[in-house]
Amino acid sequence: MIIKFITMNGHGIYVWFSFSIVFISCAVFYLKTRKTLRKYENDFLVDLQNLPAEEKNKALGTSKVAQQILAANSKMN
Repeated sequence: MIIKFITMNGHGIYVWFSFSIVFISCAVFYLKTRKTLRKYENDFLVDLQNLPAEEKNKALGTSKVAQQILAANSKMN
């Protein structure tokens, strides 16, 4: 029964090969996107830290994204 499912009447090698290519492609895309996001978050934090205190507080008060980035970075450190 399991062998029939794996071989899929002779089409199994194509199905499993295609499935693995899609899975690997999605994993690579996810990892590259996550790496890029972390880079942009770090760049944003550097820019935010270089702002004067008044502008920094204003940016943190109005931007939920800035608050989330700052919170995520404080958890990592």
